[in-house]
Amino acid sequence: MNSEYKSCALCPRRCGIDRTQNKGRCGENAEIRVARAAPHLWEEPCISGKNGSGAVFFSGCPLGCDYCQNAAISRGGAGKPVSPARLAEIFRELENKGVHNINLVTPTHFAPSIIESLKLCRPKIPIVYNCGGYESPDAIKRLKGYVDVYLTDIKYFSDEYAVKYSRAPRYFDYALASLREMLAQTGPPKLEDGLLKSGVIVRHLCLPGLRRDSMRILERLAEFPNGSFLLSLMSQYLPMGSAPELQRRVTSFEYNSVVNRAVELGLTDGYTQERSSARNDYIPEFNGEGV
Repeated sequence: MNSEYKSCALCPRRCGIDRTQNKGRCGENAEIRVARAAPHLWEEPCISGKNGSGAVFFSGCPLGCDYCQNAAISRGGAGKPVSPARLAEIFRELENKGVHNINLVTPTHFAPSIIESLKLCRPKIPIVYNCGGYESPDAIKRLKGYVDVYLTDIKYFSDEYAVKYSRAPRYFDYALASLREMLAQTGPPKLEDGLLKSGVIVRHLCLPGLRRDSMRILERLAEFPNGSFLLSLMSQYLPMGSAPELQRRVTSFEYNSVVNRAVELGLTDGYTQERSSARNDYIPEFNGEGV
């Protein structure tokens, strides 16, 4: 068992729990658990392409977002245990299905085991690290040479919202520092035939009532050199969780205000969404397919 699980510091929470014996703050012990491994068509076009992204959905999560759309796996217990050897086989099986990449969804708390699996089977297609942004820069450094594409969230600027909705103090500080390390590893986005081969996509999900917070994030992102990353502004929020103020969808005014601010700042490389994207249809079934 990898020693990094003995006193866990894989995410900024640095809970220090011996995950070989107990569950960490992520809700998982040291045994990899996967809830679904199958072609996935609902990512950004440069990730999903025509054949889909080979999405491997890991159980548990370093964050604790009150409104999580994947709550069945982030805190609901869905998933099956797999060994690093079996995970390597899953990578191979997905590659043989013709997917455009291997998409590691919420992988942070299993990163040492994922590296072990990639040593056993390194696919010839890009490896995508699909994370929530609450990352330790040191942990991201250890992924150098294993990850081709980082698909990272930046959820909040204000620590007030980060703590209130995700119980994640200093979220923006960690997200920005990790983004710098990701960009240092990959360089600017490289696309071939419309598919992202290397680089970074920064996702931001607009939340009800937080358009000014969204704009603060964009203002900081605009400080990076033009063309450093692709920006994905998402309108797909669905009312979930317990916070009363989040029990509605994002309005057209809120979302369009954020998009217009991005354009004003020159952040025009990337993607926007139609409001019709806010549908339950895009949430996959976590039924153990492909595991």
